Amino acid sequence: MSAVAIGVDAGSATCKAVAIDAAGRIVAHRLEPASPRVDQQAARMVAELRADVGGDPPVGATGYGRKRVSAGRALTEITCHARGAYARVGRPGLLIDMGGQDTKLIRVGAGGDVLDFAMNDKCAAGTGRFLEVILGRLEVPLDHVAEVAGRAARDVAVSSTCTVFAETEVVSLVASGEPVAGIVKGIHAALAARVAAMARFAPEAEVFLSGGVARNRAMVAALSEALHRPVQVVPEPQLVGALGAALAVTQGME
Repeated sequence: MSAVAIGVDAGSATCKAVAIDAAGRIVAHRLEPASPRVDQQAARMVAELRADVGGDPPVGATGYGRKRVSAGRALTEITCHARGAYARVGRPGLLIDMGGQDTKLIRVGAGGDVLDFAMNDKCAAGTGRFLEVILGRLEVPLDHVAEVAGRAARDVAVSSTCTVFAETEVVSLVASGEPVAGIVKGIHAALAARVAAMARFAPEAEVFLSGGVARNRAMVAALSEALHRPVQVVPEPQLVGALGAALAVTQGME
């Protein structure tokens, strides 16, 4: 196989790298938990991809740690996620990218152009980290989240907007006898409500979801309910940013 570019998305929770061919198709990829030494991790992943595809394709980097990656170009996350998502779904819409450190809402136009965006990057309560902490406290593994939430007779409201305080609140709810299933459904509803409030700039757009949280079917269902429209998961949702970075290299984007 041959590749024309490599994209690296050095996120706070995971590091992703993809190699694409001349048609923009992913021909090889790597996805790993993020290392504190992301520079070394990304260099190794790029070397592995080059060994897979042959040659010495150029590299573009995006994500939280992009400036620590040895790459020909460091690229903004908003631009890369918009272009990567459009390449995967082929039409405009509202992209919600839920990662470990932030949640990005991007109104994507024709061709993958960014028309508008909003971000939650001030507090973990609007991100995947919120779910990771609370679900860990409840001892509910990701693979069972949708099943557990589906058993809930009702949402148990979680009012705290801070992850630390929400964790304390959840412990109190369990101690008072509230069902774990209802709490799980409630924390998804709370997070979805925060995202829906950010999505007011695109009230009728088709909605797509990317990022690691897109693997959580309970979150997809909660977002669909909060936004009052279907939420579609982008194919290979965790690779969207890396794909966009690779495409940016080939298309001369900033």
